[in-house]
Amino acid sequence: MTYCVAFLLEQGLVFASDSRTNAGVDYISTYSKMHVFQPAPDRIFVILAAGNLGTTQAVLNRILRHLDDHHAGLSTEGREEADSPGVEKRKSPDDAPPNLLKARHLFEVADYIGALSVAVQRKYAHSLREAGATGEASFILGGQIAGQPHGLYLIYPQGNAIMATPETPFLQIGESKYGKPPLDYVGHSHLSLEDAARLCLVSQIVTRRSNLTVGPPFELALVPADSLRVSRRLKFEKGNRQVTRSMEIWARGMQDTLAKLPRFQWEEDPL
Repeated sequence: MTYCVAFLLEQGLVFASDSRTNAGVDYISTYSKMHVFQPAPDRIFVILAAGNLGTTQAVLNRILRHLDDHHAGLSTEGREEADSPGVEKRKSPDDAPPNLLKARHLFEVADYIGALSVAVQRKYAHSLREAGATGEASFILGGQIAGQPHGLYLIYPQGNAIMATPETPFLQIGESKYGKPPLDYVGHSHLSLEDAARLCLVSQIVTRRSNLTVGPPFELALVPADSLRVSRRLKFEKGNRQVTRSMEIWARGMQDTLAKLPRFQWEEDPL
């Protein structure tokens, strides 16, 4: 399992992810769940991935292959479809569906990633079912295309997507329930990039404390609005002092708040 969270802010976008992959109690490893793509100077995309590792890696590999095909003057359509009997091969990349380079809007990129995910899941669905496993995967896509506003999308395993809004500014995938309360109570779209990054890191740490399938290294990325670049990308290894200090201060703050809560009436009555 894993946990990823991203924030849509007036000032830009913040992304956070853990790096733990759990394939059983005796096989725990680490893989980065954060992937940055800048296929052209006029666009930047950050993709967070959770779910079946085979599916997420296959989707990311197809994205890279389609970029290579585009630069080589080939169609970005999946080769599995193009090589199938009765399917006419595309002649030009101009005939291909939107991809990271061709898309004019961020929602087109979300549709593209969703379609890739569904195709990969269908390809391996039968063999995974026989093994009692699932190939489902979820993604968070954030970024900006020049001339368009920055945005954030959650892409479901079924391929459809929802977007973040100022009223619902953060999106989560993976083991999300433990890290949600800090975001609900403190998070809003007017936060600075730095404050949102700290809040996302706290959300990661709280989740790790409650669920061992989430763990370091933790990664953070900040994308200021209209900059079309990642201004900060940070990685916090296990035992990082900043992470430990942040957790200590957060825990102490909750303890102080508990002591300040008003007393119930029954506490003032003698037994």
